[in-house]
Amino acid sequence: MKIPSIFDDIRPYEPEELPQAFDRLLADRQFCAVVAYLYPNVPLEAIAMKMKACATNLDFQKTFCYGFLENLLAKASRGCDMDVDAVSIERRYTFVSNHRDIVLDSALLDKLLIDVGFTTTCEIAIGDNLLSLPWVKDLVRINKSFIVERSLPPRQMLMASKRMSEYMHFAIAEKKENIWIAQREGRAKDSNDRTQPAILKMMAMGGDGSPLERLKALHIVPLSISYEYDPCDFLKAKELQQRRDNADFRKSANDDVVSMRTGIMGYKGRIHYHCAPCIDDYLDTLVDVPKGEFFDRVAEHIDQEIHRHYRLYPNNFVALDLLDGTDAHAGRYTETDKKAFLAYMDKQLSKVDLENPDIDFLRERMLAMYANPARNQLALS
Repeated sequence: MKIPSIFDDIRPYEPEELPQAFDRLLADRQFCAVVAYLYPNVPLEAIAMKMKACATNLDFQKTFCYGFLENLLAKASRGCDMDVDAVSIERRYTFVSNHRDIVLDSALLDKLLIDVGFTTTCEIAIGDNLLSLPWVKDLVRINKSFIVERSLPPRQMLMASKRMSEYMHFAIAEKKENIWIAQREGRAKDSNDRTQPAILKMMAMGGDGSPLERLKALHIVPLSISYEYDPCDFLKAKELQQRRDNADFRKSANDDVVSMRTGIMGYKGRIHYHCAPCIDDYLDTLVDVPKGEFFDRVAEHIDQEIHRHYRLYPNNFVALDLLDGTDAHAGRYTETDKKAFLAYMDKQLSKVDLENPDIDFLRERMLAMYANPARNQLALS
C-alpha cells in the first residue's frame, strides 16, 4: 500500500521499515538495559533473533507485547475482560475511551482485541511529550502508534491537527485498522470522565463532507475502561496539590516516566473494558442540530455511554459515601470492603513524597477519583 509521504513523521512504521528500527533499538544501551531488566535470564542475542523474525507490527505485538501483558496481569490484577457484544469483530472502529493509565489503556485494548477475535489490533494516538528518548519513539512506532504533536505555535498546531485527522481517516478507510484515542488530552486526574469537544473537532478536520459525515467515517465506539484500583492515584493526588500550591507548576519528563512505571507495575485489581454501540446511528439523529451545538452534543453522548457502561466496584461506592458523609450506598459494599478500602487509602497516601503533604486534601482528591465514576453513572438514572 502506498502511504502518502505527508504522514511519514507521525505514522507507525511500515513492515519494510522494521529491520532498521530493530537495529537502532538493539544498538541503544538504554533499550538493552530495559530488555535485560524485563528478561533477566534471556540473552540479548535471543531477543534480537525473535525481533528480527517479526515481519509485521502485529507479529511484534504478538511475540513481545501479548506475553508481557499476560504475565503482568497475572501478577498485578485479578483479571481483565472485555465486552464486545455491541460491536462486530469484522469491522474497524475508532475507540474513544476514558483515560486512566498512560501505557496500559491502549496496550490492554490491543491484547483484548486479539482475545475476542479481531484480526488486527489498533493504531494508538500518543503525545510527543512522552517520546523525548529516540528509542522510545522507535518502540512505540513499531507498536502501531501514531504521534500527536503538542506544544506548537497556533498556526503549526492547526496544520498538525489536520494532518493527524487525515491520517486517522486514512488508517480506517485504506489501511483497515482500528484506532484508539483518549477522550481528552491527558488523563482525568479526578476520574470525572468528560470528552473534550476539541478532540472531536480535530477528528472532523480530515475526510470529506459535513462534520457529521466525517465523524461517521471514523466509526466511533465509546469505550469504558474500569480499573478497580488505580496504582497512580497517589501520584495524581500529589500533582493536584502541587498545582494548587504553585500556579507555575509543570510536570517534568521524569514525572511521566514514574507514572508510566507505577501504572504498569502497580496493582490494579479487576479490569473491565466495555464497548458501547458505534455512534454512527446516533449521529444520523443530529442532522438538523445547529452547527454550534453539534460537537457538544456528540461529546455528551460519548460521555453518557462511557459512564453507563463503566463497571463499578465496591470501593467506588465506599468512596462516594465517605465523600458525602452518608451510608446511602451501603448496600453495594460490605464492612469488610470498606475496611479494606480505607487501609488501601492509608497505604497509598503514605507514598506521597511532598515536603508538606496536605493529607486532608490528598485524601479528598483520592476519594473523588473513586467516587466520580459512580456519581456519573448514578446521574444517568
